[in-house]
Amino acid sequence: MGRMFENVGRLIARLQKPANPCEPLTPNYLSALREALQPGDVLLVEGKGRISGIIKYLTQSTWSHAALYVGPIAGAATDGEPHVLIEANIDEGVVSAPLSKYLHCQTRICRPVDLSKADCRKVCRYASERVGLDYDFKNVIDLIRYLLPWPVTPRGHRRTIALGCGDASRIICSSLIAQAFGAVRYPILPKITRVESPTARREIAEVRHPSLYVPGDFDMSPYFMVVKPTLAHGFNYKDMHWADLPQLHTTAYARAQVHE
Repeated sequence: MGRMFENVGRLIARLQKPANPCEPLTPNYLSALREALQPGDVLLVEGKGRISGIIKYLTQSTWSHAALYVGPIAGAATDGEPHVLIEANIDEGVVSAPLSKYLHCQTRICRPVDLSKADCRKVCRYASERVGLDYDFKNVIDLIRYLLPWPVTPRGHRRTIALGCGDASRIICSSLIAQAFGAVRYPILPKITRVESPTARREIAEVRHPSLYVPGDFDMSPYFMVVKPTLAHGFNYKDMHWADLPQLHTTAYARAQVHE
């Protein structure tokens, strides 16, 4: 059975190769992205591979991959660039990576709100300590089956309490990050049950199994804030250079608006 999933994994890895090349982003955006990221941030990536397209379609989301930003990792670098991300990918399992790996992809920063410094360190340490684990191909297959729009029997619902092979040494990208935040009881998309009593009404949060999470869940979570790098350090729309206006005219127009 394990051999079958390894064969399927190799097939998935081939499908992960980009179907369309990523368009280069502007230098200003790349610089803003580097400056905006903080330890504990989840970096969502719009992958271009065929399997990424399947994940985006099934999850109805732009995002097919997620990595955790932990800051510079001592002793880990590529061509002199420090590794700052922890991720689980199909080709290598859980690894560290430099930010430049995704500088030509559309990304989104999702930041946990008011996460304490101590818990942030725990989240980053949890993910860092998982480097070297293998990728859980069965979790990907189970997710695809789970998300396909076909009727699921009650027995099937019981099976979706947890997905994957059940081996603690194997994991996928979103599950890795969900486990890291779960280690400090930081919510992502918990199941909320409202309990009423004669004296009060309370909301009780129930933890979802990490294997059920997908990258887009961090974007949807009400407990993560979307950080836009171009706005993080100030933005003035008057400084935009428009193609249909000469730069000189654009500057003059901006100045005129300031004096009005």
